[in-house]
Amino acid sequence: MVPAAEEHELIGRARGGDLSAFEALVRRYQDRVYNLAYQLLRHREDALEVSQEAFAKAYRSLAHFKGGSSFFTWLYRIVTNLALDQLRRQGREGILHHGERGPEEREWQEGASDPLETLKAKELERALEQAIAALPPSQRAIFLLREVEGLSYQEIAQAVGCSLGTVMSRLYAARQKLKEALRPYL
Repeated sequence: MVPAAEEHELIGRARGGDLSAFEALVRRYQDRVYNLAYQLLRHREDALEVSQEAFAKAYRSLAHFKGGSSFFTWLYRIVTNLALDQLRRQGREGILHHGERGPEEREWQEGASDPLETLKAKELERALEQAIAALPPSQRAIFLLREVEGLSYQEIAQAVGCSLGTVMSRLYAARQKLKEALRPYL
């Protein structure tokens, strides 16, 4: 987590035209931005494109950033909106591209304690990934922001531009759908 004072200084310098300050912000958040975009879009090239577009849009809109939320929350709102727009344009709900490996996918390592347990864990992981991918984009975004990124409900509401009640109801619905989809594995 970036200390607020340091982040505020970087934003101020970037607003003044200091590209190295904005590059520092990009370096701090690029992995998290890409991971969110990937989780929403489930396609590596689309996630890279949305990540780049999000940073470009953030740079162009930096003068409009009021500081009512953290830069991180503001940036996540941009990423989420761009990813959801892309999903709507493409008319898909984040369909898994079979054979494509995401950043979070792990390889089974030689010497693992129990190959059967490793296989079961990988099967559960794949089922979870598919269940998350099957969520409607608005529920998937909120679920990922809460459970993967650890944002508070208030930060999520700011990031996706909806009320706290909407965040809570979408998160509940997402959890219920995931629970149902994973019932055979639990």
